[in-house]
This record gives sequence, structure tokens and C-alpha cells, in this order.
Amino acid sequence: MRQLYVFIVVLALASLACGISVPKAPQPGPEVTEDIHVEYPDASEVNLSLNFGAGELNLNPGADALVDGTATYNYSEVKPQIVTDGGNVEVKMGNLKFPTLPTLTDLKNTWDLKLGSQPVNLSIQSGAYDGTFELGGLSLTNLSIEDGASHVELFFSEPNQVEMNTFRYTTGASDVKLTGLANANFNLFDFSAGAGDYTLDFSGDLKRDASIKIETGLSNVIVIVPDGVNAMVTVEGGLSNVSAGSGWNRSGEGYRQDGEGPMLTFVVEMGAGNLTLTH
Repeated sequence: MRQLYVFIVVLALASLACGISVPKAPQPGPEVTEDIHVEYPDASEVNLSLNFGAGELNLNPGADALVDGTATYNYSEVKPQIVTDGGNVEVKMGNLKFPTLPTLTDLKNTWDLKLGSQPVNLSIQSGAYDGTFELGGLSLTNLSIEDGASHVELFFSEPNQVEMNTFRYTTGASDVKLTGLANANFNLFDFSAGAGDYTLDFSGDLKRDASIKIETGLSNVIVIVPDGVNAMVTVEGGLSNVSAGSGWNRSGEGYRQDGEGPMLTFVVEMGAGNLTLTH
């Protein structure tokens, strides 16, 4: 009786397997370039989310609208979509989930976008990609960037036009360079990363005291603070090597640079790696 039962179960599973159709993997097609244009919503607060999976993302100021630019892609599955709900605007890469992206061979996906100058909370979410962001001259009230293994260069070549509450950057094993961070005009900068190489350059026009939290795994971190800027760096975690250049003085568990004007206060937590303090 038991053998008959097992036979019936196996037969049923075989029948089900025969009825299952395996979906075909997406295939690349010809390259398509289309416009992305989003007007400012009629809302007291605007939240812009750029949900980008893989490829190349370029951001610059200069739009008359909230977002203006182009997207070039060769998979219909990654065709950009725009979702608006009141003051919340999302520009996203199709309906694919990030784990699906590695199956897209010979993927071409490039967004070249300009952002408008009115106040906005900006959020960027991405997987593995190359990013070049010029955010100087915008009016960012909050900025959040979350990505996977990536190569990113971000610039604030001009001052942010409003006070930024929080600038939060979370990344995996990446190569990231952030330049002109004093121009971001933030109250709090929270940087969290895995293994990788990171350069954080706090040049620019520092208008007020600011707090910086840096938390990394096994990584190389270079912190650049211009000569003459008040700065205090506290280092936590016993496995990091700290190299402090001229002008930095050891003070207990931290390092101090004396200057004039507002103060940059750093707390650095490193599981292991190298921290370089320089001008």
C-alpha cells in the first residue's frame, strides 16, 4: 500500500512539472532614448525619489522643472516609470527588482538628469552602478543615498541654497568620493559603508557647526578638512590605523585641528582599516 502511495505522489509531481512553463529570460533590444520630465507637484513639501538599479546615473542642476533629462536603455523591462502621489514623486527603473539585474546581459541603462532649484527632499536608491552627481546650487532640505557596490563621485561645487537637516549615505563595498561637503550646509552627515575606498572632502563654505558620523568596515577612509577650519575627530574601534597630517594634534582618543569659525565634530567607528586626516 505504501509503495502505491509513493508511486501516486511521484506521478502527480511529474504531471505538475510537465505543466509548468519556465519564463524566458529578458533579451536586449535596440537602444531607446526617451525624455524624462517631471513638473513640481502642488505641495508644501516635495519628496523626490530616484530608484535606479544598475547602469550609469548622472545628476546636475539646471532644470526649470523638478526633473528634466533623458534615459537610454536597451531592455524594455527597465523603461523608466514616474509615480506621483501628492508631494511624493518617484522615478524608477521599470518593475524589476535589483537581484534580477545581473541576469540582464549587455545591459545599457543611462540616466542623464537635471534637477530644479526649489526646495526638495532627495532620495537616491540604487544597486551596483556608476554615479556622477553635481548637486551644487540646489536647495536640498534632506539628502539620502543608498546603494550597493558602486563607483560614485559627488560634488557640491556651490553652496546648497537652504539648510540641510540630514545627509545620509549608506553603501556596500564601493569606491566613493564626496567633494565640497561643507557646501552641502548640513546639520548631520551620517556615512555608513562596508569595505572599500572612501574620500570625504569637507572643502567649501562652512556656515554653521555640523556633526559627522562615519561608520565603516575594513576600508580606507580619507577625511579632508581645509587648513584653518575647526575640527575634532574622535576615533572608536581598536583595529584602525590613523594617519594625521600636519596641523592635527592628538587629544586623548581623538585629533584636533584649530581654526576659526564653525566647528566640524567627527565620530569615526572603524572595524578595521586606515583613516587618513589631511588638508
